[in-house]
Amino acid sequence: MAQVRAFVWSALLLAAAATGGRAAELRPETLAGFERYVRGAEDRIQARISGRGPFLWTDESAERRERVRRGEALAEPFHSRGDTAAPGGLIHDWIGAVFVPGASLPKALALVQDYDRHAQIYSPEVVASRVMSHQANRYRVYMRLLKKKVLTAVLNTEHEVEYNSLDAKRWYSRSYSVRVAEVENAGGRGERELPEGRGHGFLWRLYSYWRFEERDGGVYIECQAISLTRDIPTGLGWLIEPIVRDLPKESLLRTLEGTRRALTG
Repeated sequence: MAQVRAFVWSALLLAAAATGGRAAELRPETLAGFERYVRGAEDRIQARISGRGPFLWTDESAERRERVRRGEALAEPFHSRGDTAAPGGLIHDWIGAVFVPGASLPKALALVQDYDRHAQIYSPEVVASRVMSHQANRYRVYMRLLKKKVLTAVLNTEHEVEYNSLDAKRWYSRSYSVRVAEVENAGGRGERELPEGRGHGFLWRLYSYWRFEERDGGVYIECQAISLTRDIPTGLGWLIEPIVRDLPKESLLRTLEGTRRALTG
């Protein structure tokens, strides 16, 4: 019976991958909805940076701060369950934090800015990485990303990143994906890059906002990740929903935990 169930499950996955499970296309109205959402989110982020609220999300709750200080890696939806509908897509907004005792702010910044090593630090999600250009506190970065949960997607991505200092103990950054293209048959003889906005639709945009503060004998590191994915097609919710709804949180936690691990290793 177990073998029969495994066969049926495999057949369903193959059928889904061959039909609607793969078919997704980024539309202008989907991207416009994402950009509207981001403008509102950045207004709230600017309020933190300008002092009209706590700089750290961690400090908004004594319980949250205590959990982070105890060594937990937290990741929570910024509101509701973490996703907002856009025409033909879903916007995911998650925020998380870690505390790294014994670390310094310069060491933390040097680590996250060492983009040529991100494939080592954040493996297996980051398959390859390199700095394309760098001037002062601005970077343009290439990363090949692996998104895997039941189905697998490999993406060639480029990001523009800028770092800023509030004072000697507090820095923040923002990273915008400026190019996301899925790769078919990645690593194989028939590898080819699809046009942007085509493919599985597991990631169309990724904007990340980081905050760093050195205090309490270590460094608090926070990241808010706002991403855009395909919506959930009728009849394939059983396959697509766990992917597009779970991956943003899982990816954020892996990134935070990878950062902490590299700083303490």
